[in-house]
Amino acid sequence: MFDILLRPLKDKLLNPFARALGRLFSPAAVTLIALLIGAASAAAVFYGYLGTGLILWLLNRITDGLDGAVARVTGNSSDLGGYIDIMADFLIYAALPIAFALQSPAEGALIAAAVLLAAFYINAGAWMYLAALLEKRGRASSREVTAVTMPEGLIGGTETVVFFTLFFLLPQFLVLLFYLMAALTLIAAAQRLIWAVKKL
Repeated sequence: MFDILLRPLKDKLLNPFARALGRLFSPAAVTLIALLIGAASAAAVFYGYLGTGLILWLLNRITDGLDGAVARVTGNSSDLGGYIDIMADFLIYAALPIAFALQSPAEGALIAAAVLLAAFYINAGAWMYLAALLEKRGRASSREVTAVTMPEGLIGGTETVVFFTLFFLLPQFLVLLFYLMAALTLIAAAQRLIWAVKKL
């Protein structure tokens, strides 16, 4: 929801680092580094090191933002890079809730995690297939901030970062946070479905 609004600030903050990083690493290498950091965050959560996991999670998000910035400032943007980037994001978005649910002593954590991942699955279908149809029809938005058309919804990248950070900071409310994020994610999927019914 806030991704487009925050994009200019994100670019202003990351582009200087991206120029320096681009001299040493390709965008694909930065994506791989982000993936490894994210996987380390999930491992830290699984073993109960939430503080370490939080630092790695935030570093993962920063590094994830840098791969696209490196691609743009070095002129190395590609469809393959965007595809690998979103696949890496989805892997981390799945691994962290599972790690939290397996580590949490809260009753119902695994069920709540399953509900959250199911919501992610439904929402991904809602925007990915719609994005493909919009690209097919040549209706990609000029406001895009990702490699493909991503119709706006209540939950986007910014909101995901906020919720996942709250998982670290408020683990005693993990089950509630899982269900709340799942509900908002399903609302986002419904928004896209309604949009598609009206526009396609």
